[in-house]
Amino acid sequence: MTWGLQNRLSRIIRPTDHRTVMLAVDHGYFLGPTHKLEVPRKTIEPLLPYADGLMITRGVVRTSIDPTFPTPIVLRVSGGASVLKEDLSHEEVTTSMDEAVRLNASAVALSIFVGAPHEHESLVNLGGLVDIGEEIGMPVLAVTAVGKELEKRDARYLSLACRIAAEFGAHFVKTYYCEDFEKVVESCPVPLVVAGGPKLETELDALELAQRSIEAGAAGVDMGRNIWQAPNAVGMIRAVRAVVHEHASAKEALEFVKAPKAKR
Repeated sequence: MTWGLQNRLSRIIRPTDHRTVMLAVDHGYFLGPTHKLEVPRKTIEPLLPYADGLMITRGVVRTSIDPTFPTPIVLRVSGGASVLKEDLSHEEVTTSMDEAVRLNASAVALSIFVGAPHEHESLVNLGGLVDIGEEIGMPVLAVTAVGKELEKRDARYLSLACRIAAEFGAHFVKTYYCEDFEKVVESCPVPLVVAGGPKLETELDALELAQRSIEAGAAGVDMGRNIWQAPNAVGMIRAVRAVVHEHASAKEALEFVKAPKAKR
């Protein structure tokens, strides 16, 4: 791993504990104005101080993020299908590596759709992006997307998808938590970051997801809706940080959520 690539990756995954809390705010690239993310700047700004990395699109970076803020960017560079389409796997690389460099991204991210109609295209896209990333020192995050088929989120499928991503050269992988997640971690030689997925019923459910993920060997989480759709979003991201970086249990971390919103 080149110095520049390692340096960029260390901005996202802390070298002190090899863990990360990423904040996912890239939903609009296929979902449009998602609930509580209708005005991105309003939602994102209070949460930035607590995020190790921001999963985001170039449009929202330009319009909604203060360029003086130091939070590292993981730039979403794939897209091409909206939620109105039945097949979400028909994606291409939509943002160039030159653009990622201009935006001072610390990593780029694209989705792969293993087992979907456009599996081949998404994997070839990953390979090409890794080639360019290696040339210029830019880490690549592969996202093991499942489209609308949430039932795919089991250890057998996720182990397959994560291992393929690593074999193609992804420097880290975003995937889902599942039963027997330890098997997914064991079979993937690069760090795994767990997606928050759809909004869970309670904040405790989301914190328990984070705790189980870390205990099973994940490098961290990349949560979106389970943070910024929470009534106390700042308290929620602080709670997630406590679980990931401070070894707090989900129940202990819940105290951040219960605290008054004014205590930021």
